Amino acid sequence: MVAKISIGSSLYGALAYNGEKMNKEQGRVLGANKIILPADGQIDIARMVENFNDFMPKTGKTKKPVLHISLNPHPDDRLSEQQYEILAREYLDKLGFGEQPYIIYKHMDIDRHHIHIVTVNVNEQGKRLNQDFLFRRSKRITTGLEEKYNLHKAQREKITPDMPIRKVDPSGDIKRQVANTVKMVGMRYMFQTIGEYNAILSLYNIRCEQTDGRVNGREYHGLVYFATDDDGKTIATPFKASRLGKFASRTAIDSRFEKAKDKIEVAPTKRNVDDVLANAADKSDFIAKLKVRNIDVVFRYTDEGRIYGVTFIDHGTMTVLNGSRLGKEFSANAINDRFNNPAKVPVNNPDNITPIVVPPLEQMPEDTTSYSQSPTDTEQHTQSSGGQHQSTIAQSVSDFGDYDLLIPGLDLFQPGQSFNPDEEEFRRRMQRKKKGPRHRF
Repeated sequence: MVAKISIGSSLYGALAYNGEKMNKEQGRVLGANKIILPADGQIDIARMVENFNDFMPKTGKTKKPVLHISLNPHPDDRLSEQQYEILAREYLDKLGFGEQPYIIYKHMDIDRHHIHIVTVNVNEQGKRLNQDFLFRRSKRITTGLEEKYNLHKAQREKITPDMPIRKVDPSGDIKRQVANTVKMVGMRYMFQTIGEYNAILSLYNIRCEQTDGRVNGREYHGLVYFATDDDGKTIATPFKASRLGKFASRTAIDSRFEKAKDKIEVAPTKRNVDDVLANAADKSDFIAKLKVRNIDVVFRYTDEGRIYGVTFIDHGTMTVLNGSRLGKEFSANAINDRFNNPAKVPVNNPDNITPIVVPPLEQMPEDTTSYSQSPTDTEQHTQSSGGQHQSTIAQSVSDFGDYDLLIPGLDLFQPGQSFNPDEEEFRRRMQRKKKGPRHRF
């Protein structure tokens, strides 16, 4: 059995938290001491706070008089509500809080039912109860209760480097699963943004959101974690990072962002993705071939189905990289065009040769309408080859007069300087200056 003790200042907050479980039919009151419980079971939190205050001094120096304790038997210990209550009362007696006002709740929000206790650590005379070695004493008490009632002994799950990370199982202890996954992901993988962090978490049905705000004039910046199903829908009450551990906090994750910047090597992942992308028939083939190389890819889509985000998770190098970090050709826009708009993908042209496109005669400028190809020209064009063919094209262009580069790509064969639109505009301005301003009458 594991006991967790939180010491705080808000009695109302602790009672409201448990009251919320009752409102959702995920909790019920098992018993109380010095607290009046209504016969109809309808708990009035304000009235309950008054009951507690009757046994507390009106003034005092204790800033954090509230204890919120949870007792968590092993999942294999199936206990009745009466047995839960007996454990709670005996635990409080041995801890030295048996005569304090308290209330005992049973929570059923997860498969492993457990107990919550709200009490205070100040007596009626205003004296604070003994809290020396409180957590150490609590551990000895729970160990004794396990032996007395033949309960399963609590064993802290050790996280080892080779321990596999699994998706959240809705039928298990969701909070513990989320905490373990967040810890293992942070220990093993390198990422540099909240988006990359969420990409790796999403593989295990977890989502993280940043929370920024102001409470009592003070700014706060935190993280909240959500357990989801395979479709990304939330399946449990979200957990503040503080409930999971320091490793899940905003400070800890921001620190991992900074450390990863100097450690991540992009080249190995880029080589693998580039090779797969060049040979992938479609998106499904792309995903499958990446998996063979121990790389997962996470896509993010708009409502219209366009890919607006792509992140590669390389389990070989333990790195998480947004596509744009690998290069422009691996960005979300490029990947979307590659698989959703193949017509926009440029044709492979290793020699970078500009194709020659001859426009129809009706699209020629007015000063070229006199151009026509004589039979002699046709015969010369048909019989020529190599350099002769190039000279024929150049001669044809010269027939167009002052018109520069009418046909894109012909500058490859034309001697002299190529067409420069800035210089052309400057030349025209100078010509207008020579003619002088036009006067309108």
